[in-house]
Amino acid sequence: MKRQNKKRILTGDRPTGPLHIGHYVGSLAQRVELQHTYETFILIADIQALTDNFENPKKVHENVIEVMLDYLSVGINPAVSTIAVQSAIPEIAELTILYMNLVSVGRLEQNPTVKIEIKEKAFGASLPVGFFAYPISQAADITAFGAHLVPVGEDQLPMIEQTREIVRKFNRLYGKTLIEPKELLSKFPRLPGTDGKVKMSKSLGNVINLSDASAIVKKKIRGMYTDPKRLRATDPGTVEGNPVFTYLDAFHTDEKEVSELKNRYRAGTIGDVEVKDRLAEVLHEFLEPIRKRRNEYADNMPRVTKLLRDGTDRAREVTNQTLQSVKKAVHIKYW
Repeated sequence: MKRQNKKRILTGDRPTGPLHIGHYVGSLAQRVELQHTYETFILIADIQALTDNFENPKKVHENVIEVMLDYLSVGINPAVSTIAVQSAIPEIAELTILYMNLVSVGRLEQNPTVKIEIKEKAFGASLPVGFFAYPISQAADITAFGAHLVPVGEDQLPMIEQTREIVRKFNRLYGKTLIEPKELLSKFPRLPGTDGKVKMSKSLGNVINLSDASAIVKKKIRGMYTDPKRLRATDPGTVEGNPVFTYLDAFHTDEKEVSELKNRYRAGTIGDVEVKDRLAEVLHEFLEPIRKRRNEYADNMPRVTKLLRDGTDRAREVTNQTLQSVKKAVHIKYW
């Protein structure tokens, strides 16, 4: 399929569990839409997943294929998008080592995303060097594929800026070799968790997975946080900051009905249960085709494995070209 331009997109996920609907609105929907316009690379970042799961590598191993199934089920087409697994691309690891010379410990300590995640995980003095330095690894991912655009959520913007800093310093020292990437934010950069927390996260257990069965989705929605000040269905309710309505905004295609539900909720003429049940119906309509495609692919796992292996082989051709250019620029290419 002929694309409209030759610009590249790199995106990906850490395989620490199945992907959830927050991933979909955050970047998956973009990938499906843009894969026919841009040269798209999608990286299953298992090496980065090990930085805080090094004592449980089996968890990461098992979820590589789960994430691959999620990609295929939402409409990522391996004929036009290259899906690869990070650990099978040694060029990325070599670039990471080279880039470590371009970043100070002090600069890594200032990265807001890393600071927040280190605090959330309560590493203390046991902070792994691999986790502390994963912004460098992420920069290697992005530059290895020569990505012009990187779809991210707002919390990942410091990572893109750190990549740009590495690119600028490298190009200043060794001549223009690397492409400086730009971020691409989605309309809904982040969905709140079902518990009302700002972040939907597998580790917090407040997610609705793309692979969840209909009954599980309904149960999770029934337990969702809404307006804690609303004691009765007839009380006026608050829509702003209410995860149920945030999800309706993200997934319901009928904006008029969403507007009517919001007005009724504010007026106290509809209860939380009724709104939640409507959201469950909307998410069922959205997720059912995804579940169906996922089951079809899961019935032929040798094919899924081959698609991932073939994609990784294609990815290595691209990343090796970048590595050779970098080694030449740094004067460590001897033959």
